[in-house]
Amino acid sequence: MEIISNYGTAFIVIAIIFGLYMTWGIGANDVANVMGTSVGSGAITVKTAIIIAAIFEFGGAALAGGHVTATIRKGIIDPGPIAANPEILVFGMLAALLAAAIWLMVASQRGWPVSTTHSIVGAIVGFAIAGIGMEAVKWDKIGTIVASWVVSPLLGGVIAAALMISIRTLILNTDNPFRNAKRWGPVYVFLVGFIIALVTLFKGLKHLKIDLSVPMSFVVAVLFGVVVAGIGWMLINRVQVDDAADKDFHFASVEKVFTPMMLFTACGMAFAHGANDVANGVGPLAAVYGLVQSGGEVAQKSGMPLWILLLGGFGIVVGLATYGFRVMQTIGHKITELTPSRGFCATMAAAITVVLASRLGLPVSTTHIAVGGVIGVGLARGIGAIDLRVIGGIVMSWVITLPVGGVLAAVIFFTLKGIFS
Repeated sequence: MEIISNYGTAFIVIAIIFGLYMTWGIGANDVANVMGTSVGSGAITVKTAIIIAAIFEFGGAALAGGHVTATIRKGIIDPGPIAANPEILVFGMLAALLAAAIWLMVASQRGWPVSTTHSIVGAIVGFAIAGIGMEAVKWDKIGTIVASWVVSPLLGGVIAAALMISIRTLILNTDNPFRNAKRWGPVYVFLVGFIIALVTLFKGLKHLKIDLSVPMSFVVAVLFGVVVAGIGWMLINRVQVDDAADKDFHFASVEKVFTPMMLFTACGMAFAHGANDVANGVGPLAAVYGLVQSGGEVAQKSGMPLWILLLGGFGIVVGLATYGFRVMQTIGHKITELTPSRGFCATMAAAITVVLASRLGLPVSTTHIAVGGVIGVGLARGIGAIDLRVIGGIVMSWVITLPVGGVLAAVIFFTLKGIFS
């Protein structure tokens, strides 16, 4: 208690710096992968991707970021054994932030699309084992999180493949693909708006004191979907047949219809990512802030201040703008060849999966889901359409992330403990 009262302000300042560093890493690595499908398919430019991320990452973090943040902050370890020494939890959360941030910077520099969720969860578990003991880790909760890492890319892949098959059936394999693309396009855009609005309204706005009934949530989601579809219809109707391009590629004009549709999925994915992954950077920061504000009350339930969620959103956007180009190529170009229609399916599937996971409080990996979505789209054309060597390298980078994060966190924890104790 005495250490927290003496160094409380310093701990908050350090936590803010480490939190910004961590969310910068999330922007440089995870958001680059999220936006990679849109950029890689040629639907939007890198500059547009940064603008979309700036608006919708902020929106997702502020409106729907609270649920997952609570899981990262309180659900992974049991702070009971250190109730008399709350400074240990402060050291641990600071160590977890710095360890994960360092690993993300190294990975981004090398162009590895690693999981930021792996990084922070591994770091928190590493500190808990080193600083408290094996029994402090809630292994059942870790099991649920690990299961979500397996289920989420599979779910993303299945949804993406199903969407791709539906687009083939309704549009590509018909007598007039261009006309059918313009007919069905607004329906797909409606689906984007409806699903993201519905799931956000169900569970995402309680910390803003907005709690609608289930029927009312459906009504609002339908209205939002209709508005989004209306905007999509106007944009899609502007697209004209390009006979010259169609000579080189039969579906060139059809793919142009999907280009404005990709704008909506990119916005949806950025919102979903902000809702889910802002927790990775600000969860430990919120824990430190809550401990200092309460004078060391480990068990006290602290609210999530809006400024912390906005701080996380800011760090993520800066990371994408300054360093995201290094890893954006992997998802967009190296796994499988993406066109706007394929990119639309992969991104929409990923957005749906991430938003569902964030509302269930599961800190899933956006990288896993994005990769799953792209693989699902590729597999819809056959196993030969995906580069298995690239996928193998990505999986290997995922595997080493957990132990690296854990070991780094343990080292930093003992360093901080030595400095302040």
